[in-house]
Amino acid sequence: MIKVRSPQDLGAAVIFVVIGAAGLYFGQDLAFGSSARMGPGYFPTLLSGLIVAVGLVLGMRALTIDGPPIEPIHFRPLFAILAAILAFGALIDRIGLALTTALLTVGAAYARRDVNLKETLLLAAGSALFAVGVFVYALSQPLPAWWGR
Repeated sequence: MIKVRSPQDLGAAVIFVVIGAAGLYFGQDLAFGSSARMGPGYFPTLLSGLIVAVGLVLGMRALTIDGPPIEPIHFRPLFAILAAILAFGALIDRIGLALTTALLTVGAAYARRDVNLKETLLLAAGSALFAVGVFVYALSQPLPAWWGR
């Protein structure tokens, strides 16, 4: 009988193998080509094969090295982050990148139970300024930086 010594590694191995196998399956209609003349299926096939290989290595690791058990799913962080992503799409055009980033940083912070409001507000302000500086001014992306623009 095979004994699983690291359930987390086994779970990750299954996910890697499934994703890699899906890539190999969906990429089989693309021409592979050669190293000198790569076809459209060359990179996806190699990448999918590497993902499967990583999954197999993790699977072997799960059988040989002791590891922690799989932890239960915590729904609070999942819902908080999902709500932040959906709110970003709804708010970005209405209130601009700076306010959206600040509000969603504060909202996403509540994915944790122990939120320090002072740290969160500082992070929100810094994230908002950084996002506007990088995306609007440095990269010239067509995003409204502020409310009403």
